[in-house]
Amino acid sequence: MSLLWFWIALIMLVCGGGVWLVDTARAAQQNRHERRMEELRAEERRTRRLEEARRPPEPVCGCGHHLALHDRKSGRCHATVRVPTGWDADRRPTGYSPGACGCRQYVGPQPLSQIYAEELTDEDGPPAV
Repeated sequence: MSLLWFWIALIMLVCGGGVWLVDTARAAQQNRHERRMEELRAEERRTRRLEEARRPPEPVCGCGHHLALHDRKSGRCHATVRVPTGWDADRRPTGYSPGACGCRQYVGPQPLSQIYAEELTDEDGPPAV
């Protein structure tokens, strides 16, 4: 009779231990998956930051318009903006009309071609005739 109880206890222990083992394995797999997903998100953020750092700055002026909208010599902006024409009692604009941008000079980043220019003179001197 005691041998029967031994086998019953052993079977219950194995079955209960199997459930515990499966739960532990499932939790470990879930934790590993979450860590791996976080590593992938961190790598994606790192890659995106590196790509943003490699891009040259956009030539946008303080007025918010691109360098292409500014006159090359005078620097004045040729962009059309919305100018408020009427206000309500709370001083909020009620109507707009097109107008010229008030920017007087481009103040954004200068493209590299305007900053760096190669030397035009020849170091060896004039060519021999």
